[in-house]
Amino acid sequence: MHELSIIESIVDIVLEEMPKHNLTKVTKVSLRIGDMRQVVPDAMQFGFEVVTKNTPLEDAELLIEHIPITGQCEKCKHEFLVKSWLDNCPRCEHPNIQIIAGKELEIAEFEGT
Repeated sequence: MHELSIIESIVDIVLEEMPKHNLTKVTKVSLRIGDMRQVVPDAMQFGFEVVTKNTPLEDAELLIEHIPITGQCEKCKHEFLVKSWLDNCPRCEHPNIQIIAGKELEIAEFEGT
């Protein structure tokens, strides 16, 4: 379950950043996670509850924004949602696409007091 190690890293980062923002308690953590990361949202929520127990993040809300896999055709530059790794460009049928979104794994923001 790689979700637990991801959550542990996120909590470590937030804990490290809290003093810089004069926070003693975190009430919300917002993440942006691309679909290529293949995380299970329920496992992320569960891991967050476990890892934040007895920390300044305990009872904080975890929000996850899912970023779909988006490709761009190397030939015509058309952008489209990638549904299969075998997809060609839907506009010109060129087989070479570059992934331009869907790899994200970032803390978008966190709030607290």
